Amino acid sequence: MSFLDDVRKDMFLAIKEGNSEKSDILKMVLASAKNYEIEIGKTLEDSDVEKIFRKEVKKVKDSIEQFEKMGREDLLEREKAQLEVLQSYIPELMSEEDVRTFVKGKIQELNVQDKRDMGRLMGAVMKEIGSKADGGVVKSVVDSLLG
Repeated sequence: MSFLDDVRKDMFLAIKEGNSEKSDILKMVLASAKNYEIEIGKTLEDSDVEKIFRKEVKKVKDSIEQFEKMGREDLLEREKAQLEVLQSYIPELMSEEDVRTFVKGKIQELNVQDKRDMGRLMGAVMKEIGSKADGGVVKSVVDSLLG
């Protein structure tokens, strides 16, 4: 059973249980997955579905930030509940310290000397750790180590 099938099963279970926060956010993820599947023209891998979850997490975090600025507590609670649901499906990202350790190893492995090799280093690092770490964190770590 694929990751997407598990999500679909959980969505139907949430509907039966009357858990609208969970069912609504899972419906949104499934719709995004279907749209992406149509866009690329092939069946999604579990890693593709994880990327979709991460995008949805980012959207919900942005919504939470906006609702906090507007003082909309009613909407804030629903978004926080949906964020919790989304985060339960994806593994935790690597910490900045773990990323730093990994990048230091790659710098030695690739014999990177300075910022001119930043593109090659970033490519190698992101190829290996992919969605296990936030790209922004990786970039800032690479900048600080090569700076």
